Amino acid sequence: MRHIPNKMKYYLIAGEASGDLHAANLMKELKRIDPQAEFRFLGGDLMQAVGGRLVKHYREMAFMGVVPVLLHLPAILRTMQRCREDIRRYGPDVVVLVDYPGFNLKIAKYVKTKLHLPVCYYISPKIWAWKQYRIRDFRRYVDRMYCILPFEEAFYRKLDYPVDYVGNPSVDSVAQYCEEAERRPDTFRQDADLAPDLPLIALLAGSRRQEIKDNLPTMLKVASAYPGYQAVIAGAPGIDPAWYDEFVQGYPAKVVSGKTYPLLQHCTAALVTSGTATLETALFRAPQVVCYYTPWARLAGFIFRRFFHTPYISLVNLIAGKEVVRELFADRFSEQAVRTELERLLHDAPYRSRMLEDYNEVIRVLGQSGASRRVAQHILKRFSVGK
Repeated sequence: MRHIPNKMKYYLIAGEASGDLHAANLMKELKRIDPQAEFRFLGGDLMQAVGGRLVKHYREMAFMGVVPVLLHLPAILRTMQRCREDIRRYGPDVVVLVDYPGFNLKIAKYVKTKLHLPVCYYISPKIWAWKQYRIRDFRRYVDRMYCILPFEEAFYRKLDYPVDYVGNPSVDSVAQYCEEAERRPDTFRQDADLAPDLPLIALLAGSRRQEIKDNLPTMLKVASAYPGYQAVIAGAPGIDPAWYDEFVQGYPAKVVSGKTYPLLQHCTAALVTSGTATLETALFRAPQVVCYYTPWARLAGFIFRRFFHTPYISLVNLIAGKEVVRELFADRFSEQAVRTELERLLHDAPYRSRMLEDYNEVIRVLGQSGASRRVAQHILKRFSVGK
């Protein structure tokens, strides 16, 4: 990488836990090749740990579903206006948007049309599933899109919109964790106060409070039916572990926070709400079932099958192009369905083996680690001209 004569100023926006993780890793790489880099951002604890100024935490922004968004609309609009003014005053060299399309595309429009600043997008919104009309906003307001799913490059090519597939940052995060874990003693069970000899069932119920409320009670009921196993809940970033107490009461389950990767490394099977967690679970080669409750389940299932452009909701299946893990979504979600699938994961050896073989293919398709480094290099090469 060539010498950067003056420090670059970056403004980043990540609206949820996974975006905080990936944006933080990108910031680390930017600092590595641009040591004088200056950051200002809407994000989370991981980004703050890298350095720079946190303007607003994502936990104050992560509203899910039509009703919660409408109820919090005044707060969302105030945050958006504050963000616009903050970008204007800060005058960054480039604005880096991380997923979170409902908010970020509006910011992109303002930055391009009013401030005339460069905008790049890291982690494409899932417009290949629905809302393909958003490609118009990308054309108008986004200078460069950096994609993390291998099939997205071909999707955008059909729409005559050039993007860069840079690899998947979850591959980076898992690889880094595994490399560091090999160099230190394994004290996970001891640190988390878990039984030393019981196999673990991991419960990853989502990163937002509403997701957890919807999915965790059923997960706990099903997992508690296997007394020879210990159910362990992965506490979501930004949520106080004590908040889980009302759900865990009466169940022999544990909550561990900040230890999702060790949990996936040690578990025998996992019940996972769809999202980045499904891919991370596959990267750790933990057999899983995707559990996703929705209100108005029959209607939600009909809408998905009728109007969405993909037959799957989990990243594992989307990347594989086939059903690798069972998706119990909307009208397919029930306590009995989750129980049946967990039974297969625990006791059907050929079924587990097929899933693990398919995981290997997904990992091969994703490619080597280094996504954060590639994005950082692209940004510096493209947007540091004239500095």
